[in-house]
Amino acid sequence: MTKFRDKAARLDFSNLPGLAAAGAGEGGTVPPHAEIHRPKTAPGAMMAFAADARSELLAENQALKAQAEEVETLRGKVHELAADLSQWDGAKATRQIDPKRISRSRWANRHELSFADAEFQQLKDELANAGGNVQPIKVRPVGRDEQGELYEVVFGHRRHQGCLELGLPVLALVENLSDQGLFVDMDRENRARKSLSPYEQGRMYQRALDEGLFPSNRKLADAVGVDLSALGKSLSLAKLPHQVVAAFLSPLEIQFRWAKPLADALEADPAGVIQRADAITKLEPRPSAKDVFLRLVGQQGEGGGTVPPPAAEPLLLQTGSRRWGSLSVAPDGAVSIKLKAGVLAVDRQKALAKLLADFLSDSQPTKR
Repeated sequence: MTKFRDKAARLDFSNLPGLAAAGAGEGGTVPPHAEIHRPKTAPGAMMAFAADARSELLAENQALKAQAEEVETLRGKVHELAADLSQWDGAKATRQIDPKRISRSRWANRHELSFADAEFQQLKDELANAGGNVQPIKVRPVGRDEQGELYEVVFGHRRHQGCLELGLPVLALVENLSDQGLFVDMDRENRARKSLSPYEQGRMYQRALDEGLFPSNRKLADAVGVDLSALGKSLSLAKLPHQVVAAFLSPLEIQFRWAKPLADALEADPAGVIQRADAITKLEPRPSAKDVFLRLVGQQGEGGGTVPPPAAEPLLLQTGSRRWGSLSVAPDGAVSIKLKAGVLAVDRQKALAKLLADFLSDSQPTKR
């Protein structure tokens, strides 16, 4: 027993971790005034060291657990935010833009009457009541000036014009697009909403071809997703002579189904069609769009009768050698009967008028 006690007395524990640092001052020496509490035995020193290490481990473990809980909380918030963002997949931001900073597209072919009809006025009323356009238009950036970005309308010309006239900002989606991308977006949007009239549509397609935006009719039809024959009708209307277009009170009234008959009539007798068109523009009141079409192609007029071609010479009204007058056909198909002075007594004018009315009534096709 004495032997083990002597060995224990000779052991030096001053170099154990925690003991040297705790008891030593600068330079590793213990200040003379410091009170040192050393374990009395080697097992006691070991137990003290183990207790200190355990305390440090417990503290570190607690810190790691707190960090793990914080990470888990953040992970949950990230999942919530990701779920919220997933609802906006594919959505694009819109912004309010001064309509004066936006110009019309050079591909647009809205006739000025599109901005003057009752439907456009109704649109303006809706914009005024809502304080602007609820459904955004699409624009693309086209440059800058000293005041900032400049834009061009992709689609939404009527909404843009309405806000411009009302002095309201335009709600717009901004997207960088090529000329072809702009044209395709504009055409599809127009056809999905209030489409361009057939004449306007044709002018739009013709300009795209004239400026080389698409190399052929088929490439254009494929790009905008329209039938090639429908595209051909639109282009046919766009090529109508300006006299023919002017014969209609509004070119917006020209219909797709009239494209081929008008083209055929112009091919067979271009001078005659132009002559009839010029005559129609002088009529008061102006005929309906349908009657204008029928007059131009030499078909049935409003009264149900066939519109005759203009006669080169008046037809004479005579019996034997006695001439009573003449019958003439104007370029617009109107028939005039001219009687020589003194031929018809005043008291027989009503009888003649009734005779002509009965004759015309009998000549009309029976309606079923």
